[in-house]
Amino acid sequence: MSAPRGVVYKDLVPLPIDTTDALTNPTRKESALALDDGATISHQLATAEFADHEKGTAQHAHDHEVKDLGWNEPKENIPAPLVGGMENEDLWVLIRRFNKQMYHVVEFPHPVLNDLDLNIADEEEFSPDKLRATLERIYMTVAIGLLGVVKQIARLRSWRETRRTAVACTAYFIAWVFDFLVPLFALTTVVLIAYPPARVIAFPPAPLALVSASTGGVQKPKAGVLGSHDSATGAPENHKGEAVEAEASNFVNSIANIALTSASGKHPQSEPRAEEDSPSDRIPDPTAVAVSASNARTKAGGQNDSHDKTKVPMENAMWNNMRPIMHGLADVADTWERFGNALSPTPPFPQDTYRIRLAAVVVPIFAMSIFVTSYMVVKGITFGVGFGFFGDPVVQPAIKWLNTTFPNWQKLLELRNTLLKGVPTNAQLTITLLRLGESYRAPLPPPPYVGAAPPDEPAEVTDDALRAAGSDWPLNATKDELHEAMAHDPTTAHETAGADIDAAKTKSHGKKGSRFLNLIKSGVKGSVETALGADHLKAKVGSEHAKQRLGVIPRDPKAQLTGPVDFICRFHGQRGHAYISTRAKIPCVSFSIDKSISKLGSSNRGDDDTLHPAWSVAVGDIKELKKVGGLGWKAKLVVGWALDRE
Repeated sequence: MSAPRGVVYKDLVPLPIDTTDALTNPTRKESALALDDGATISHQLATAEFADHEKGTAQHAHDHEVKDLGWNEPKENIPAPLVGGMENEDLWVLIRRFNKQMYHVVEFPHPVLNDLDLNIADEEEFSPDKLRATLERIYMTVAIGLLGVVKQIARLRSWRETRRTAVACTAYFIAWVFDFLVPLFALTTVVLIAYPPARVIAFPPAPLALVSASTGGVQKPKAGVLGSHDSATGAPENHKGEAVEAEASNFVNSIANIALTSASGKHPQSEPRAEEDSPSDRIPDPTAVAVSASNARTKAGGQNDSHDKTKVPMENAMWNNMRPIMHGLADVADTWERFGNALSPTPPFPQDTYRIRLAAVVVPIFAMSIFVTSYMVVKGITFGVGFGFFGDPVVQPAIKWLNTTFPNWQKLLELRNTLLKGVPTNAQLTITLLRLGESYRAPLPPPPYVGAAPPDEPAEVTDDALRAAGSDWPLNATKDELHEAMAHDPTTAHETAGADIDAAKTKSHGKKGSRFLNLIKSGVKGSVETALGADHLKAKVGSEHAKQRLGVIPRDPKAQLTGPVDFICRFHGQRGHAYISTRAKIPCVSFSIDKSISKLGSSNRGDDDTLHPAWSVAVGDIKELKKVGGLGWKAKLVVGWALDRE
């Protein structure tokens, strides 16, 4: 396929001009059975040839049926870059978070306004695990981004980098004197959007954990060592992005722990001093084992739970609102990611189109701000407030007409369908990169797995990670001060704000309580192993549920690592391989119990019938994919706690 056309005026207009059919005729069905059909921008970019783009290892033609780029190999043995224009570590960050975010995908055979698939469904089902994943996403995108903004402001206000702050201060007050503050901010925004090198000059990079939010100077990272650049604590990591992902998980865990301890009425300051063989020493900490401590607290306070008429309606109201709340949080994370991918695009997406579009929206604001006075702005705002408050006789008929003429007109106003049309979220970017590897018959390998803990050593800091504008010293710190701050200190991570925080966060079961819990854990472990062993007997008798549970807890997780064509799995309890066949005109996914696949693979074996597949499904016929666990969530928690295994 030839390369797509260059940037034209139509691309810069932030309106879904060529996709309004999704608005006027939303029930029309479209079909695309192959990647080359170009169903969306993602499919088109994955199959296009770009002569002026750097190519990675996965983007070169080859004679193999499927090229193995280093699946299940250490990262040192994987060629770099796999995709032109981005490092392997950045690619693996996207894939790792994509795997965590995806739960359930369904074919959408209708036109879409933003011309990108993998959008959140309006009626997406709610689950607490999804809410957790969404909160983690919010932390990794919005929270970390806002923390970076706060620390850049602290650096600028601190006057430690004197020349940069002096230039900003001079420009501000000159604009203030001549009433040009709004034009100054608008022009600065246009420059930062349209000219990426200006961002590094105006806001020099620095590792987040190394900058103090209060002083703007250098500080010791909360983890005690600068082991990563983009995390709030600076914790060490084996691969880029792992520290932030671990922080996000612990962030949600901490919220849950605080909520649980608050609901259970934990108040360590009022407790008597613990003694040997006292009741506190014999009883496990209820907040650590996550029992119904809140109900116990209510009854202990003399209240009868059965007399509480607010409990059921309040619980229902909270749970009923969880789905729109989760959807809203996901939309916030999606929008944040879209703005990030518009300002710093990743190939194969256009490098200039989205930035120019964003800058073009700010330019009129800059032009108008030169002539519009503050009086005019205030009058306009107050008129809008008054019209919104008293304008129902005009607004309601207009909305009724829109609902009748354009049933989905609200969709047209969403940022993803106007200003950010065609800009991908990280998930949409990831699926495009995966399709790119598919189009070259070179599937991108999964992120390498390292079982060992990352070393407590400072990460390498280059000019790309820490610098200052002009001739200023970064953070106005000497090399010795920077080295001292980045060096490992095992005591820093355990420092808190005071004794009350230590008491509130401490979980102590006591000696006898710990023995009691260990005894329970041993008993549960034996029960779980017995139940899993019994599944083999039940499966032989014919129990379908037992067959589905066989192999859900692998003894060696590394033994399950396979690919890129053959994948170890079970079907109705039988061990075998799912494999992807691309030799035929219609690619398909099949399952076979042929043991020779383990040694010889399924590629280059001639006809598929030689492998005796139990079933085959054409890839184009797959309408839905859903992530399903082998155990229920309660059983999963018990097995994870008792066996310390995944």
